[in-house]
Amino acid sequence: MTEQTSRLKGWQRILLFILPYFFCAGIFQLLGMIVAEVDFTDSTQTKTTTQSLIIHIFDLVGTLLILWIFMRFVDKKPFIQLGFQTNNRLQEFAMGLLLGLLIMSLGYGILYAVNELVFLNFNIDFKELLLSVFFFLIIAVVEESIFRGYIQRNLMLSFNKYVALLISAVIFSLAHGFNPNVSALGLLNIFLAGILLGISYTYTKNLWFPIALHWSWNLFQGLYGFNVSGQNFYNLINFKIIETNNLNGGAFGFEGSYISIIAQAIAIAAIFYYYQKNTKNNVAIQ
Repeated sequence: MTEQTSRLKGWQRILLFILPYFFCAGIFQLLGMIVAEVDFTDSTQTKTTTQSLIIHIFDLVGTLLILWIFMRFVDKKPFIQLGFQTNNRLQEFAMGLLLGLLIMSLGYGILYAVNELVFLNFNIDFKELLLSVFFFLIIAVVEESIFRGYIQRNLMLSFNKYVALLISAVIFSLAHGFNPNVSALGLLNIFLAGILLGISYTYTKNLWFPIALHWSWNLFQGLYGFNVSGQNFYNLINFKIIETNNLNGGAFGFEGSYISIIAQAIAIAAIFYYYQKNTKNNVAIQ
């Protein structure tokens, strides 16, 4: 890379990243389909969880490869500075996992209590459960590495950190714009999810909390029986929605509901308060 390339502004590096990312990720996803024996010419083919996992493993490799190339030769930074530092991050990771579980548990409980859904049965399949755990972990690592680790980090080099957070959340929402069963309320929820996942990054520049929250959010959303961003995955609990509406989220899942908006708004406010308080305390100590 030339010296001029290394001096690109953050938003310029993001624009430069887009096409190589889609090319590299596309090639690796294609390889994953070949290994998983998926007919990539048939868009109607239903993939098994194992096939989907294989494809996403290849996607993970392709994503991390292109991110490493850009961090090494364009950003001129160590790859770990995407936000993979591990010192004293176990508590943040655990809090992310617990927050996702708490929101999904409360969401399901509230909808059940107000008769928005009817419990049918448990669907216990340990193989599908294990595959789902790894599947959603890979999705969390891929999406957080891109949207928070590369995009938000570079936006913070060009704009105020809160402006960068808002822009990255908009991009995150638009990236889900072609998901099945998408709605305006669903995209608003995904935008808020971008804020929720990114707000800690504005203070820590570390990915372990958003990765854990993203992983937990998707995993338990699916296990509780909801569609995940409009897509159907393995459900530990099967339920029936009596009438599709904006309270239960309908076919888009919990992320298409008003309850999700309220839960995310509360979580965003709590996280913002926590980091603002800690920042003030640190300044006072200094």
